[in-house]
Amino acid sequence: MKKNPFDIFSLHYEKEDFNTVITGIESGISFRGTNLWILIFAIFVASLGLNVNSTAVIIGAMLISPLMGPIMGIGLGIGINDPLLLRRAISNFAIATIVALTTSTIFFLLSPLNDAHSEILARTSPNIYDVLIALFGGFAGIIATSTRQKGNVIPGVAIATALMPPLCTAGYGLATWQMNFFLGAFYLFIINTVFIALATLLIVRLLHFPYLQKGDTKVGVLAIRIAWVVVVITLIPSLYFGYHLVQQNRFEKNAARFISNEAQFKDDYLLNRKINAREKNIALIYGGKQIQPEEIERLKKQLPKYGLQEASLDIKQGFGYLSATQVKDPDPQMAQLTLALQEKQRLADSLNNEQQLSAGVYAEIKAQYPVLQSAIIERISVRTDSTLEPNYLVWLSVSRRLPPADKNKLEAWLRVRLRKPDLKLIIQP
Repeated sequence: MKKNPFDIFSLHYEKEDFNTVITGIESGISFRGTNLWILIFAIFVASLGLNVNSTAVIIGAMLISPLMGPIMGIGLGIGINDPLLLRRAISNFAIATIVALTTSTIFFLLSPLNDAHSEILARTSPNIYDVLIALFGGFAGIIATSTRQKGNVIPGVAIATALMPPLCTAGYGLATWQMNFFLGAFYLFIINTVFIALATLLIVRLLHFPYLQKGDTKVGVLAIRIAWVVVVITLIPSLYFGYHLVQQNRFEKNAARFISNEAQFKDDYLLNRKINAREKNIALIYGGKQIQPEEIERLKKQLPKYGLQEASLDIKQGFGYLSATQVKDPDPQMAQLTLALQEKQRLADSLNNEQQLSAGVYAEIKAQYPVLQSAIIERISVRTDSTLEPNYLVWLSVSRRLPPADKNKLEAWLRVRLRKPDLKLIIQP
């Protein structure tokens, strides 16, 4: 008999006994005694990881968390039409959620560290991609549970679906009274719960688990309908947030292309750029020659070419200089007098200007590179064949070595700032 090539995808060859699978899932539902204490300790571990921004600690907490039990129990209870199992799973899930939220809230109330690090921020903006992670992770979890070849799938599912960190982040939001953190993180937790349970339900039916009661009872039909309503209600906001995530990503890419191709000015150096995709704003900070309003307007007119017609563009200049040809005055004599007075003032205050220049340059470098500890910025004279050429020596002491790219960027910036293309830069260490 010729074999069907698609048989390699069949789940029936390694299928575990139905009663063994059901008993295994039921054993992880209850949150009393050991399971409850393990949950509390796992919450403390995850909260500590979020508090100190340690990914390794958070992963460890996810591995010891018993939260998957009641969630898979909900899907199994609906899938085999077992109202008693479903009620037990829901009640224990509610107990676990309340205990976890309370524990994490108490921890963050007592912790002296209240900064929202990247590990916390990553759990406050769920979207459709989190739905897909929970769904596929749930598929892997229930398939592994239903077969003899379990391997290390269950720990991997616990890490991928990340049930613990959102609950701890929600506790952080309650403790610090930041409701946007609480709502975003708790919604992520609900997404993981609903779609892991949905994956369990679908695989249970795909593998033809036996019904405890006849599948078309009123209770069974009602449970299925409620489950699909909950799935749809949970899914809709994630689609909305996912759409905005894609739009923001597109904005950032278009803004980066715009800056690279268009935002270049002669005798100016781009010191910094800030792209705010949420508010559709691009802020560019330049140093060097004063940028004229007409040049800025010309740049703004290029925005639609990059799909940025709704974006606002802010041009900020950290410093600039005006040449004599840029002094505009309707009275030529007044213009000459003004220039003469400016020249005398520059000569009278040359020493003071040098000191102010050095202090200003130091402050600007410090703002860009916090590792700067001290600096010497000194005007020197370099002898050529027949003349003395004024130049600058810049000596910087930093707490840690700058990458070559940062050093080159700093040197280019200093040449523009001090208007000396051949200045000498020394950085220690």
